[in-house]
Amino acid sequence: MDCPYCGYHDSKVIDSRNVNEGIRRRRQCLSCSSRFTTYERLQPTNLFVIKKDERREEFNQHKLLTGIRKACEKRPLPSDTVDRLADDIEAELYHLGKAEIPSAVIGDMVMARLKSLDYIAYIRFASVYREFTDITALKQEVDTLLSADAEAPQPAGQLPLLPDNRLKKLAKNRRKSRQ
Repeated sequence: MDCPYCGYHDSKVIDSRNVNEGIRRRRQCLSCSSRFTTYERLQPTNLFVIKKDERREEFNQHKLLTGIRKACEKRPLPSDTVDRLADDIEAELYHLGKAEIPSAVIGDMVMARLKSLDYIAYIRFASVYREFTDITALKQEVDTLLSADAEAPQPAGQLPLLPDNRLKKLAKNRRKSRQ
């Protein structure tokens, strides 16, 4: 490690501590005796994304985050939720241990997480990711979501749809109260 003060090429370690996924080392230059701090962090191997047209591009978390944020725009979600979602996806990608990941795998991961998080954000993302060409394809996706909704619980933070009988009862009570 070169000294930042005199540029000498050697130093000794005075203190080492584990900090935030890395190591903090306090060093002293063997030439000028100045002290300085270095941080060592494990750098993950480069991860490449195989695009639909077979191009390979280095994974960019910023692009992932931008896509998820667009889908979640103006939705009642805590701001750190989107960041955690992107971090979780990135961690899972590195955990797979592969150097190249198809973009479809990443898109499917995002869709699965958005589906359990917020249906509107899911539909927004799906409309771009699946490249819906007409309204019928979009309607089919919404219908699939609604049929699955009957079997699965609502995502956290999203209001449930009222069953028809409950809706009719509320409408009837509302008409009575107006009279």
